[in-house]
Amino acid sequence: MVREEEKEVRNLVLGKYEMGRVLGKGTFAKVYHGRDLRTNESVAIKVINKDQVRRDGGMMDQIEREISVMRLVRHPNIVELKEVMATKSRIFFVMEYVRGGELFARVARGRLPEDQARRYFHQLISALDFCHSRGVSHRDLKPENLLLDEAGDLKISDFGLSALPEQLRHDGLLHTQCGTPAYVAPEVLRKKGYDGARADLWSCGVVLYVLLAGFLPFQHENVMRMYGKICKAEYQIPPWVSGEARRLISRLLVVDPEKRISISEIKQLSWFKKGVSRPTPLSIPPPKEEEADQDPDLELQSPRSYNAFELISTMSSGFDLSSLFENGRRAATVFAARFPAGKVVEKLEKVGRSLGFGVGKAKGCKVRLEGKAEGRKGRLAVTAEVFEVAPEVTLVEFGKESGDTLEFAKFCAEDVRPGLKDIVWAWQGDEPATADGGELGLPNLR
Repeated sequence: MVREEEKEVRNLVLGKYEMGRVLGKGTFAKVYHGRDLRTNESVAIKVINKDQVRRDGGMMDQIEREISVMRLVRHPNIVELKEVMATKSRIFFVMEYVRGGELFARVARGRLPEDQARRYFHQLISALDFCHSRGVSHRDLKPENLLLDEAGDLKISDFGLSALPEQLRHDGLLHTQCGTPAYVAPEVLRKKGYDGARADLWSCGVVLYVLLAGFLPFQHENVMRMYGKICKAEYQIPPWVSGEARRLISRLLVVDPEKRISISEIKQLSWFKKGVSRPTPLSIPPPKEEEADQDPDLELQSPRSYNAFELISTMSSGFDLSSLFENGRRAATVFAARFPAGKVVEKLEKVGRSLGFGVGKAKGCKVRLEGKAEGRKGRLAVTAEVFEVAPEVTLVEFGKESGDTLEFAKFCAEDVRPGLKDIVWAWQGDEPATADGGELGLPNLR
C-alpha cells in the first residue's frame, strides 16, 4: 500500500511542480524531490495525508503553526516555505531544497574545528535573532533540524513545535512541554511556564557543545536521570574546547533563564565576532513616512493575488487548516473585505490616522502605519498588505515591522477593528459568510 501511494505521488505534476524521488519519511509525512517546471529549480515537497491529520488533532496544530510561522520568518539561514497547496486527500508544502543534508550527519563523523563550529553557530544565532524579533520561538533546536546547503551554510528547519505570541498565557509565558529531551531547557521541564526565546538559547548552548565536543553534554540511559542533570546543569566541557568557547557555553547552559546570556550579549563577544560576517535578512525596508508624503502622486500598485487554498486556509474555521491559529482562535491579523483594493487602502489610511498613527505607503499594495508614542520596544510600526482574491474581494494581512509584539497583538485584536467594521466581511478566527468558499466560487478542499 505504501509503495503504491509513493508511485501515485511520484511523477505527479502538481501545478507548476513535478514530483520525483522520496527524500525522507516521517511518522505523518513524506518529503519528495520536486522540480519547478518553469525554472527547472529543485524544491522539496512535503506531502501530508489529510486522513492522518483528521485522526490526530495534535498534527493539525503542528501544520497550522508551521505555516503561520514560516510565513513570518524569511531569512538566509531559514528554510523557505514557497507555497502550500492541497488536493482532496493531501496537503503539499513546497519548500526550498537544501542539498547538504542535516548538520547532525556532519557532527556524527566527529567534532568540528572551532572556526567551522563558530560559523554555524553564528548563522544559527543570526536566524534565531530574526525569529525572536518577530515573536517566534523555535522550541526544537538540534543538529537534526539544522540543514546545510550546497555552499555549506546553515538553514533552520522544522517549525512544527514553534510558538507564536498568541500562545502566551496571562503570565506572558509558554506552558507547553515540548522539544527533544537532550536539548530541552530546565525551565521547560519544571512545568511552571517559560520564555520561549530564552529556552531556545539553552538549546543553542547544547548545539554549540555538540559541535565542539562531538557528543552531548547531558547523557544517561535513564531519561529521568538525564533530566536531573539538565535541571542542575551537570556537565563537563572537554579540554580541547578553547577558553572563550567554554565561557560562552557556560553562560548559555545556565539553569536560571534570567541569568542566561542574551543574543545581544553574544554578539558582543570577541569569540563570536571572529572571522564571520552576519547575513542580512531578506526584507525590503519600507520608505520613510516623510518620503511617501513628498510624493502625493504615488500610484496604488496592483495587489498580489491569494489563491483559493490560501484564502480558505486563512479564513475558514473548518478542517482546512483552521485559520492558521492556535486552537482555532487567536488575535486576528487577517480580514476579508468585499471591496476593491483601492477602497480598502483608503479606509486603512483613514483608520490609521484616526488612531494617531503616521501613515505612509510601502512597496506593493501596502499601507504603513507608525505609532507616534514610544512603546516597550520603541515605536510600533505595522504594515497592512492587501491581496486580491476576486475582483470585488480582498484579503488584508497585518504584519509587525517594529515595536513590541504584544502591542501589535492588541492593535490587531482591539484597536483597529472598530474603524474597519463597515468594510470587513470576516476576521481571521471569526465565522466567515461561507466556510467552504462556495459564495466566491472557490473549490472546497476538504
